[in-house]
Amino acid sequence: MVAERIVLDNGNARVELVPALGGGIARLDVRHPNGALLPVLRPWNGRMEDGPFALGCNVLVPFSNRISGGGFEHDGTFHPVPANLRGEPLPIHGDGFQRRWRTLARRSEFLEVECDGEIGPFRYRARQIITLAVGKLTVKLDVENLSEQALPFGVGFHPWFPRNADTRLRFRAAEIWLEDEHHLPAGRQEIGDASDWNFDEGRNLPDDWINNAFGEWGGEAVITQGEGAVSLRLSASDNLAYALVFSPGSKADFFCIEPVSHPVDAHNLEGHPGLQVLEHRQKLTASMTLKWDERYGTQ
Repeated sequence: MVAERIVLDNGNARVELVPALGGGIARLDVRHPNGALLPVLRPWNGRMEDGPFALGCNVLVPFSNRISGGGFEHDGTFHPVPANLRGEPLPIHGDGFQRRWRTLARRSEFLEVECDGEIGPFRYRARQIITLAVGKLTVKLDVENLSEQALPFGVGFHPWFPRNADTRLRFRAAEIWLEDEHHLPAGRQEIGDASDWNFDEGRNLPDDWINNAFGEWGGEAVITQGEGAVSLRLSASDNLAYALVFSPGSKADFFCIEPVSHPVDAHNLEGHPGLQVLEHRQKLTASMTLKWDERYGTQ
């Protein structure tokens, strides 16, 4: 099966979106002065059967990451949420990444798409506005509660970046959330100056598995890819107050830093950190910008 791809190209960069795979970004490339295209995001392999997490970036709506216990309680009512992804015993990342998105408006450097979703108690309409400018790509995501009841919503972005031996990541954060064998929170701790979790000055990713949420981060991360690759700066809106860093290890050719509104399983944590209760027809909006040197190079 050949998937429809919507292409934006401003001469400096080129982005491709696949409406049928959750409205995800298949690839984002910038042009070297010699005309070659260099990947900013991990390029999609083009195989629909590999699913949306083979893309370069996914949107997470109406929640990010996992919900434990078969659902959550809100305002005195328990709301079941079913598992939604093969191989995952818990519901994960909402279902926006599994929906077909429809085009509302399109120009050479601008795309607006939307979808209607339904998972557990959530009924919603989500919209993406993707803008390609010189040296940067911005994705704005909003979600509107179509349910008659007020519910706690969350959103996020799940970009997949190339990883090589020179890849370094720099961002500031005050705390880290540890994970258990089910990839659920196992407590949190402050990040000290000498901590193995401290990315303040930039460092290589760990050789082993990492899959942790960082709280009170600065909303900005710098990814340095080394000579011949595209380094960049990721920035997120203030309400994306957590960053989840994921990599299976040094043998993987990718890693993720995901700006999200809430920690893993926030629906079942005390105080529901980061979630926003939306009444009927209320909206939640967030955004992410990827910025590279206008010549293509190091940020």
